[in-house]
Amino acid sequence: MTDATIPARPDVLARYLHGAVALVVRVALVVQLGLILAGGTDVNTGETAADTGVAIRLARLVSYFTIQSNVLVLVASITLALAPTRDGRAWRVLRLDSLLAIAITGIVYNTLLARLVHLDGLALWTNAALHIVSPVATIGVWLLVGPRPRITWGAVAWAFVWPVAWIVGTFVRGAITGWYPYPFMDAADLGYPRAIGVTSLVVVLALVLAVALKALDGRLRPRNRRPRA
Repeated sequence: MTDATIPARPDVLARYLHGAVALVVRVALVVQLGLILAGGTDVNTGETAADTGVAIRLARLVSYFTIQSNVLVLVASITLALAPTRDGRAWRVLRLDSLLAIAITGIVYNTLLARLVHLDGLALWTNAALHIVSPVATIGVWLLVGPRPRITWGAVAWAFVWPVAWIVGTFVRGAITGWYPYPFMDAADLGYPRAIGVTSLVVVLALVLAVALKALDGRLRPRNRRPRA
């Protein structure tokens, strides 16, 4: 029997690790949604229903980069828990987007935003899950079990379509409603030159991280290669 005909053995450790990440993120997202519906705290801002109505808060919730990045992590982690050797052009973009977005979420929140949000109780733990545990665990699990190699320059290029669309949409929405998800993007307060300038620095950081991930993807020990037909 040749290597090409040997069935690929599932990486049990990879399944458990990806599944654990998916579980943490899913619980955190469900709890955050529950808090919003119950009139509790939005962990992204610290606001409650006394500050803003539930309907508006729900609409804003799905607009946060934090929430979208964690949803990407959840989807990617579930697919990998089911099939650790998963591959495909579209999936590679999804996976890279999840890695980049959650890394940016962790870095930006913990360097620029954490001091602005004051939480306690369940909101505090949910916030930690979305902004600290999820970024660290997602990148850590990728370093441990991959899958890799998976990152191509084509995937890098396509991975920036969603973040750029989110940025453009956020500024357009802000211009119409006056609401921005993050203070450093608040053009009404900072002015467009400064808000766009700071946001551009975050994009540059994402580009640097993308290049770093591409380099690591090619140099680290391959894990969960795609089975040969």
